[in-house]
Amino acid sequence: MKQLNIVSFDEAIDKSINLIQKENPKEFVSLFQSLGRVLAEDITCIKNLPAFNNSAMDGFAFKYKDLGKTLKINTTIYAGMSTKSSLEEGECYKIMTGAQVPADVDSIIPFENCTHYDDNEVTLDNKTKKGNALRLKGEEQNEGSVLFKKGKIVTSSTIAMLASQGISTVVVYKKITIAIFSTGDELKEPWEKANDDEIYNVNSSALLSLLHEHGFVADYCGVIPDNLEESINYFSKMKNYDAIITTGGISMGEADFVEDALKANGFKESFHGINIKPGKPTMMGTMGNTLVASMPGNPLAAYVNAFIFLIPALKKLQGNSEYMHDKIHAKNSEEFNVRPGRVNIVLGKLNDGKFKAFSKNKYGSGMITPIIESNAIFMSSQNDSLISANSHLKVYFF
Repeated sequence: MKQLNIVSFDEAIDKSINLIQKENPKEFVSLFQSLGRVLAEDITCIKNLPAFNNSAMDGFAFKYKDLGKTLKINTTIYAGMSTKSSLEEGECYKIMTGAQVPADVDSIIPFENCTHYDDNEVTLDNKTKKGNALRLKGEEQNEGSVLFKKGKIVTSSTIAMLASQGISTVVVYKKITIAIFSTGDELKEPWEKANDDEIYNVNSSALLSLLHEHGFVADYCGVIPDNLEESINYFSKMKNYDAIITTGGISMGEADFVEDALKANGFKESFHGINIKPGKPTMMGTMGNTLVASMPGNPLAAYVNAFIFLIPALKKLQGNSEYMHDKIHAKNSEEFNVRPGRVNIVLGKLNDGKFKAFSKNKYGSGMITPIIESNAIFMSSQNDSLISANSHLKVYFF
């Protein structure tokens, strides 16, 4: 007789993350193809930022000792010009934003702060501070400093910094390959017609989209029939994937063949069952070098458990160093009940730092509307039974 290998919520989190031990292969990609990829090596500064002392404003560059004086304008310096020190006593430079600042001046006053100026001379005010509007060579980043650590996801701002270094290619981890299956003879695809005894396959579309939102691409490999031999055959062809995700077929029913079919292909279970609601049957493990995550068949349970347990594991598998979900402090808007003795996954809306449980936590694991109407998840402790209004919570954005 089948038995679940039930673990606590915290154990499931630890075990799912600890399943990831291997490091992905690396590849070079161009700067313009690197958005969303994960850096596989540290990137160090190879060109000082800024590369030379330059002006932060249009104005006049002068020696601070001349503050308050009327000075003659020696020359005008534009961005892109290279000007050697040439000031005589009682002189200054007219200078434009981004222009290189000669070594014989130490401060810059913007045009609008001058007491008076014309084409030949300028009268400085008495308030400008020494070093004003002067951007010093290397003050932002020095040669040799680490700009980005291995494991960082490349964003548009990352690309801006890489471009400032003249970097045109970066080393990233290869994208992991993911296969998604659903199970159940009763399932029809959204493009097929379902009669009254059949249901549409919600989970595959939902999980494909969830993965895409988190930067992953997956192959949808179809519906596995409720037949052990066919299920074994399906999984035998999937061992070249980095991860396999299934939904349904993992409870204790006579037609739940997923676990047996996986074990026939060398699957080693880390856990099968979590002391949570919803999603108790959730199972994870490995099949050779392939991560296997089997989610419940009910849409809401499949979706939220994939978000909580699977997404961090996939991020770690992809090489991302920041793979855990961030928790946000919130205040509970209105009281709701949870079932004690297990962790309750509660969907709700987070707005202006306040969390409101969907329908006071009265909904089923087969529903879809709570997912649509929620943007946050709260996890109760096993001892909770009532979550009071105005109590302080930690929630996940999702």
